[in-house]
Amino acid sequence: MMQIEVTIMFEGKSYLTNVIADRNTSDEEIMRLALEQVEKQWKK
Repeated sequence: MMQIEVTIMFEGKSYLTNVIADRNTSDEEIMRLALEQVEKQWKK
């Protein structure tokens, strides 16, 4: 497992989040996980 810092644009703002994923996880999956985390935290 490794920790990856990802910057996500959500509702016009930029958010930095950490994703913990296996080394074999694709970039697309990491971005999906990051967006999901930001949405859960900031969705109104």
